[in-house]
Order: sequence, then structure tokens, then C-alpha cells
Amino acid sequence: MHIREIKGVPPSIDQWLKEAKSKQDAGKEGMFLLHNGVVRQTPRQRVRQGIDNGSRVIGMEFSSDAAKVEAAIAATKKMKGIFHVRVWLNEGLLKPGDDIMYVLVGGDIRPHVFAALEFLIGRIKNECVTEVEHLEF
Repeated sequence: MHIREIKGVPPSIDQWLKEAKSKQDAGKEGMFLLHNGVVRQTPRQRVRQGIDNGSRVIGMEFSSDAAKVEAAIAATKKMKGIFHVRVWLNEGLLKPGDDIMYVLVGGDIRPHVFAALEFLIGRIKNECVTEVEHLEF
């Protein structure tokens, strides 16, 4: 199967951090954490369930529900010690190595920021996006 590449332009992380550090609440933030999810060649069922049928990912269809993503971001911003949240999601047909998402969370202390990042990525992956792997055997 041949996958046509359609992808958005990933953001500049340097620019994201520059903007975050220039915001009014920046003085309250003690750290930023960034998540960069990428399309992997190993199928989800092998990574998560240990099922190996000899296949490999040659592409993935990725889409998201904007309203659900905004709700997840809003919920994360309400978490204790969180002052900055930014999300970029790719879309379309992606190939291994392509960026799926960038998520940046800034807050006061490490436990709050780690918890917020884990919460937000979990919400996005479980409630906001659709991922369909295209496999080659």
C-alpha cells in the first residue's frame, strides 16, 4: 500500500517557549514540559498488547475533534499550579517519523506539571483523536 503524505507544518518550539515566557504568569512558572508524539513503525497492538503478527506501520490516518481538544485544554488549565498550555495536532495521512502532536505545559512545580502533561495527553489520545494505522505484512 502506498500512502500519500499530507501533513501540517509543525510549530517552532523555540517560538512557543519564547511566547510562554513572555506571558503575564511566566514569573510563576518553574518549568515547562514538552511532549512530541511521532508515528512509529511498530504497530500499536505489538507495543501495547505484545501481539506480533509480523506487520509494520507504513502510515497512519490522524484526525481530531477540535471542540474536545479545547475542552481538554480548558480542564488542564484549571489544574493546580498550571499557567500555560499549548497544543498542536497534525492531521491527514502521516508516515513513520512524522510528528503527530506537540503538547507544552508550564507550571509552578514538577509534580503539578508532570500530572498536567500526563492528564492532557491521556485526554487527547483517549477522547479527542482518531488514529488508523496502515500496516504492511
